[in-house]
Amino acid sequence: MQLDYLKMHGAGNRILVVDERRTDRPPPAPNDLRRLADDASGPGFDQLMWVMPARHGDAAASYRVFNADGSEVEQCGNGVRCVARMLARSSGDTTFLLESPAGPVEARLDGELVSVSMGTPVFEPDRIPFVAENEELTYEIVVNGTEMSVSVLSMGNPHCVIDVADIAVAPVATLGPALEHHPRFPSRSNVGFMQVIGPGNVHLRVHERGVGETLACGTGACAAVVSGLRRGLLDGDVTVNLPGGQLVVSWRRPAEPVWLTGNAELICEGTIDL
Repeated sequence: MQLDYLKMHGAGNRILVVDERRTDRPPPAPNDLRRLADDASGPGFDQLMWVMPARHGDAAASYRVFNADGSEVEQCGNGVRCVARMLARSSGDTTFLLESPAGPVEARLDGELVSVSMGTPVFEPDRIPFVAENEELTYEIVVNGTEMSVSVLSMGNPHCVIDVADIAVAPVATLGPALEHHPRFPSRSNVGFMQVIGPGNVHLRVHERGVGETLACGTGACAAVVSGLRRGLLDGDVTVNLPGGQLVVSWRRPAEPVWLTGNAELICEGTIDL
């Protein structure tokens, strides 16, 4: 099986885009995905976007999302921007409707930037999913014998957000995996560590489910900003500073989608024989 790919990045988040709109081939098996994700045996990626024909006439394409550990997930904000850039590269269009596992996504290109609608946040515990009796603004959760306060929501995939005083010394490497696999997250969780700099500015590091810490996480940026807006810590359009670059998140009201804006850049393209 030969696989043609574009290796791209959004704010440093490494994305492999595979355009299968003209075939009906299934994605590679999890073991093959893990080999592709490993820099020693493949092009290397954090997420792989498997692009397929649209199921409905008004959409340009549909896609599936796979993490570096071979698991399939519901959404990837940096990845969908890369898909939009790939589609624009071949069509010249600047607006697209895409079908994702988490629902429809609008994409708009403006020069070097791509904006995508990431859907409306979900706070009901059973829909995240998160084990809790009632919906709360924050939850107390015990990790390694220590109780801490966290925000929990879904941006098409589950997120846990923790406020930290200094992003540089946040315990991402230890607390991230512990929360990802915490029993209160039946489908595991992405874990964001957020330092609020001002009403429109945060620093963020994210431990991604099935990957580990990455240079950027688009849905993680959305989840962090939504958490801050709901608690009155943030206001308006918020710049999210991640290790790999900047993203801007906008959310006007609960019934409206969260918009994510950032770059989507080509690193290289190639073919690999599986």
